[in-house]
Amino acid sequence: MLDDPVRSVAVVGGGIVGWSAAVALKRRMPALAVTIVATAPPANALADQMAHSLPSAIGFHDDLGLREEDAVLRAGGSWRLGTLFEGWVFQQPGYVHAYGPHGQPFGTASFHHHWVRAAHAGSAAPFDAHAPAAMLASAGRMVASEPEPGSPFAGIQAALVLDVDRYRAMLAAFARHLGVDSRDGKVAQVRLRGEDGFIESLVLSDGSTTEADLFIDASGPQGIVRGAIDTQWEDWRPWLRCDRLLQAQGPAATPSALDQVAALPAGWRWRTATPSRTLHGLCYSSTFLSDADAGQMLAEASGGQPSNPPITFSQGTRPEPWAHNCVAVGDAATVIEPLEWTNLHLAHSAIDRIVAMMPGRACHPLEIADYNRQAGAEVTRVRDFVLCHYATARRPEPFWQPATDLPPSLAHTLTLFAERGRLPFFEEETFARDSWLAVLLGQGLLPRRIDPLIEATPPAQSDAAMAGFRAAIARALPHFPTAAEHYAAQLGRIAR
Repeated sequence: MLDDPVRSVAVVGGGIVGWSAAVALKRRMPALAVTIVATAPPANALADQMAHSLPSAIGFHDDLGLREEDAVLRAGGSWRLGTLFEGWVFQQPGYVHAYGPHGQPFGTASFHHHWVRAAHAGSAAPFDAHAPAAMLASAGRMVASEPEPGSPFAGIQAALVLDVDRYRAMLAAFARHLGVDSRDGKVAQVRLRGEDGFIESLVLSDGSTTEADLFIDASGPQGIVRGAIDTQWEDWRPWLRCDRLLQAQGPAATPSALDQVAALPAGWRWRTATPSRTLHGLCYSSTFLSDADAGQMLAEASGGQPSNPPITFSQGTRPEPWAHNCVAVGDAATVIEPLEWTNLHLAHSAIDRIVAMMPGRACHPLEIADYNRQAGAEVTRVRDFVLCHYATARRPEPFWQPATDLPPSLAHTLTLFAERGRLPFFEEETFARDSWLAVLLGQGLLPRRIDPLIEATPPAQSDAAMAGFRAAIARALPHFPTAAEHYAAQLGRIAR
């Protein structure tokens, strides 16, 4: 019957994504019987392998009832406030994309229109100088747990850097505590019902079977469960050329809440200093850089050898992650390079959407179509945001030259912004307007004309307001702890 509720769910995948799905379903829908087939994720399941996350991960933990002490400190994680991008535009200084507001609104127009007018006049300070999170992280400091209401720092959102192995173990222990049934082994066969194509059961490598009303595929890019229904795939490789990833670890350095991402002739490199170790990585295109040269490049940057062979991946998405009684999440649904660290966010968002849009056992096509519509809108804009970095970069190497026209949604965004600094509205945006502005203005895309709304505020008044805001940030910075002091203080809370 259409109205019969889903009573059992089987999750396939024993990485961060699979355990997150199992915990969320059991925690938020306690009556469900949740089973996880805890197959180890493959190396190219980026959502299961990448340590970085967006601020939304903290909200995901809150919904599960996981305290920051458990989800971050005891699991070996730390906090971050943004990313310093360097070298994406030749002969232009780097910029910070930080989480939280940039500037304060005043007059009749958005803050960035005041800044654009000052930039046209040649009198603008860097756009990120008006972002409290960017200035905090650049100064090596960290936001307090609860900034004073009304403070410029009150809107800052912290993101996380995870210890992947310890975090996965924490989620697994929590899932078992909640009553999730865990099974080891791999899926050897997916049995489909002949009359409607629904999944009937999974046959595991030991010959046992797992049945459920709903199946969640968190197995990685192969999508071994969802792929048994169909193999539709939207290929993003014409736009996003990176297809290799290397990671390495170095000794601990001075902790920082600011990642560093540097553009290279055939890709980009990152560095993240946490209290326990320094993370290094290189994302590149095998067409323009050999694996051997990439390994040597990362070894020189990190002071050590890459921890594993190069990870090979192919960027793209399933146009319908949910089909019949199976939904793909994580890399089984979307594969995208980790620029801007969206991998785990997309998995968490899909899990939240499954809970919020849980259909009846018959999985009515209209309900599934709406899930796919929302999921598609979200991943399209995440793809656009990542691609925006490449589309607005200005470097001479062949890797950086466009191979094809931009997707219409991103072309529309860039064309509209370049004319008068306006951004269109899209449903299911992951990144707030200030994030788009941080990247577009940081990479030197200055709108051709000034918005007429700005004319109500004299230029001198705009300049004074912006200078006053920068001064308020500068006065407050010394009162915030360093990243190391903040981490030690949080550790002290759980040691009491």
